[in-house]
Amino acid sequence: MNDVQTDAWGGKKIRAAIIEDELPAARLLQGMLAELRPQWDILLLPGTVEEAVQWFATHPHPDILFLDIQLTDGLSFYFIEQARPESMIVFTTAYDEYAVRAFTVNSIDYLLKPVRRERLADSLEKFERLTAPRIREQNERMDMQELLRMLADRNACPYRKRFLVNGARSLYTLVVDDVCYFYSEEKVTFAVTADRRTHIIDLPLTKLEEQLDPRRFFRVSRQFILSADCIRDIEPYFNGKMVVHVMPPFDGSVQVSRERVAALKVWLNS
Repeated sequence: MNDVQTDAWGGKKIRAAIIEDELPAARLLQGMLAELRPQWDILLLPGTVEEAVQWFATHPHPDILFLDIQLTDGLSFYFIEQARPESMIVFTTAYDEYAVRAFTVNSIDYLLKPVRRERLADSLEKFERLTAPRIREQNERMDMQELLRMLADRNACPYRKRFLVNGARSLYTLVVDDVCYFYSEEKVTFAVTADRRTHIIDLPLTKLEEQLDPRRFFRVSRQFILSADCIRDIEPYFNGKMVVHVMPPFDGSVQVSRERVAALKVWLNS
């Protein structure tokens, strides 16, 4: 029942939740999480077993749950038995007598109060190590679904045909079909044509991507949008990335982010 939210670059946005019956402790933990992972969504949930169970029955389960063991109306183990959370659980408590039981219910860590920032950071890193393959798979699946949707809707709206470029002495038009690739540098967007000339485009890559025909152009990373016609070859790079060699050559490395590799292969083979 999970709704998928994304960050600015298309990756799945992590949702964290806190179940804690002491509001000051909940606020303190929320503040530390916001400092350590400002890109996450962080929710404060009801601090009772009954209300927390009701919330989980009617909402998408968070990716990670910080759960106080002793809640207002009972132990959080009763919440787990009833709600069956799909989340990875980090227990927070002032007592350590429940540690053994805690690790039998899908928990990844056990933090004693007051929670120290260093221990919390260790828990977050452990969560990210455990979930990295699953999150990467979800991101790749989302990329391919979006790409297939764009290809299916490619005739639904017209795409940009040309740009009006402000030259050194006059304005001139640049035909999109003449562009081999676009890249961004120091917040400026450049278009490179087959004659090796570089033109400044008055649009950020995010807006430019929306106006280009997805049959012809593909965004391989935050920095580059490539035309299929300009790709000479592709070779593996470290950490799951790839490097694209383009024509005309780019003075630097054109890397495909790991999250975009699978979608790039689908696009080139479509």
